Amino acid sequence: MIRKMLSAMLCVALLLAGCIAQAQDAVEAPDVPKYVFMFIGDGQGLPQINATQYYLGTLANPDAAMPTPQALSFTQFPYTGIMTTYDATSFCPDSASTATSMASGHKTLSGVINYDTELTEPFKLITEYAKEAGKKIGVVTSVSLDHATPAAYYAKVTSRKDMYGIAVQGLTGTTLDYLAGGGYAQPMGAEGDQQDVMAIAEENGWNIANTNEAIRALNADSGKTLAIAPDLAGDAAMQWEIDRLNTEAAGGDSLSLAEMVEAGIRVLDNENGFFMMTEGGKVDWSCHANDAMTSIYETIAFADAVQVAIDFAAEHPEETLIIVTGDHETGGLTIGFAATAYDTHFQYLANQKVSYEAFDAQIAAMREAGASLEDALAAIEANYGLTTAEGQELTLTADELERIEAAYALSMTAPEDRELGDAEALAYGGYEPLSMAVCHILNNKAGVAFTSYSHTGLQIPIYAMGVNAELFAGAYDNCDIFTHTMQAMGLTQE
Repeated sequence: MIRKMLSAMLCVALLLAGCIAQAQDAVEAPDVPKYVFMFIGDGQGLPQINATQYYLGTLANPDAAMPTPQALSFTQFPYTGIMTTYDATSFCPDSASTATSMASGHKTLSGVINYDTELTEPFKLITEYAKEAGKKIGVVTSVSLDHATPAAYYAKVTSRKDMYGIAVQGLTGTTLDYLAGGGYAQPMGAEGDQQDVMAIAEENGWNIANTNEAIRALNADSGKTLAIAPDLAGDAAMQWEIDRLNTEAAGGDSLSLAEMVEAGIRVLDNENGFFMMTEGGKVDWSCHANDAMTSIYETIAFADAVQVAIDFAAEHPEETLIIVTGDHETGGLTIGFAATAYDTHFQYLANQKVSYEAFDAQIAAMREAGASLEDALAAIEANYGLTTAEGQELTLTADELERIEAAYALSMTAPEDRELGDAEALAYGGYEPLSMAVCHILNNKAGVAFTSYSHTGLQIPIYAMGVNAELFAGAYDNCDIFTHTMQAMGLTQE
């Protein structure tokens, strides 16, 4: 009897020990996300985010006694951080090196994608680790697919200028399952003498979707998919959001960045989950051109794309991680301008109806037609609200009108015949003079300004929600985006 009792007690003890061990394993084994969304607003720092919040808040609360910023989809995430962006070359880095840091965890030279500073050793990418872990991989961008930021998540080249080499790596490699957004800036190489990348895509089994209907119909059975918006703007990028909305308002149909993310979710969703990087690339481009209103629209489009992931996370709350950040700030955007006595009038920006690129096209047509200054002023009033009529909120001052007349004279001269001195180069940054003069005047009347046509060294915010999002709180370097994402996903760096 005693032997039986001892035996029974031993069995119970072993069972309890096993249960305790299992419980400890359950506590110690970290939860990892099945679905990981990485959003990068190219050129998007706190100034771009804040300007968008203040603009939307001003429109929503026109009679408010004090500024009322409006939240964007990601600005209410529970965890926030801030990171440095310098690379091995400069405190004012480019997209190639900064995206490399986030994708691989290593610093490199400006202009280099996923190679060391000696240009001899390539880096292993977060997407490659995730692929080895069984996840499907997606890369989405509003600019060309061979641009620096998207390239950093699937290619390794010693120069970002090798856009054809980037494209070929993406289409012939084994990392990507979904590649979407713009087209290719160098579809047949820099000299136009290489095999067309679309033919390479077909040879490598890509399902090519390049109509609105085909992209909206993508699903889990679509296979490895290359989705290219059919109505591309300049430089093989998707439409500017401000111009895309004009198209839709006129009864047309134009895909948004958010729709590209929605299609990606349908293509990538599987039992092992996915990693999807989405870039809002034209925030950067609009800030290079000092076009505040267009950058605000691009930030809104970016926030709309993040909302798609948030909606998905609501259906998979214990399985999803969303990270939102930028690569660097562009333009040195400031909120507050001395000439307005530090008052801001964000509502003035709503008078702008087109992107600088669309207005450039109007200027080209005016130049071809030999348009007068009066014709140009009428176009400026129609597209920006700036007027020569007396007593209006956006009445041009004598100094502003003089600036427009000088820019008009240059813009009505063929580009190859223009004589630009240092002052003109500084004033227009290599862009269409009349577009830049108008953008600067409207910006300043609204109480915002830019200090540069290039990148700056500002630190960049990070927002995170979902599984292991707490890892992204605090202050750290951009290389730690890679480290923290690897840790959040339970992956080990080689």
